[in-house]
Amino acid sequence: MHDAIKQAISDGLPGAEIDVLLDGNRALITVISEVFRTMSRVQKQQAIYGCIQTFISDGSLHAVTIKAQTPDEV
Repeated sequence: MHDAIKQAISDGLPGAEIDVLLDGNRALITVISEVFRTMSRVQKQQAIYGCIQTFISDGSLHAVTIKAQTPDEV
């Protein structure tokens, strides 16, 4: 599932640097992308949730923690 989550985010946010840590049905997702530069914190999270909604809907992911940054914020 790790690779599928990374691929889903990569498909939705091309060129992003993505790290996914899984612990059962919980995930810590870190995404670094230039596309976040003009987004609020909420918009960044919404963009990532949009990519992984399928995994949340089918119960594969239950709890998700998101860290979304621009390269400058790293």
